[in-house]
Amino acid sequence: MPPKIQLHCACGQVRLEATGDPITSTECHCASCRASAIRLQAVPNGPHLQEPNGGTRFVLYRKDRIDFLGGWELLESFRLSADAKTRRVIASCCNTPVFLEFENGHWLSLYGGLWTPETLPRLELRTMTSDLPDPSVLPDDVPNMRRQSGRFFVKLLGAWIAMGFRAPRLAITGEFRA
Repeated sequence: MPPKIQLHCACGQVRLEATGDPITSTECHCASCRASAIRLQAVPNGPHLQEPNGGTRFVLYRKDRIDFLGGWELLESFRLSADAKTRRVIASCCNTPVFLEFENGHWLSLYGGLWTPETLPRLELRTMTSDLPDPSVLPDDVPNMRRQSGRFFVKLLGAWIAMGFRAPRLAITGEFRA
């Protein structure tokens, strides 16, 4: 049986379970992730989202490997702009960022803060380092990709193939203001 991990927001009302191994574990440095982290950290009880180098940790899972066990009605969407292709989904009960979703994507980028430091999957790569003012400050412990790498896209494609080229839609009605 594939491994399962249960995750939850800060107050425990939004609960989810991830099955199997993640697609990858990343740290994103794109301007959008950095701007949203700053805004989301500024809300009441906003969690610390940025790594010391400014990146945001994500663990990517296929959508069909995530089950919400409770609190779905507490999830709200946050977009940096009305036409943004990404939305971040926040647990409104305690302002915990839960995941980032790309429009028509087949995966969810779960925020690393849902894990304890001991259970957070090992960082595999950093992406979008070209958006940083000085990417040379990053450590060389993992690949520091200027954009998303070919390997990154191969992993996403492999996950999509395994899902039968489906991209399930997640209907979230609430809107989060930050």
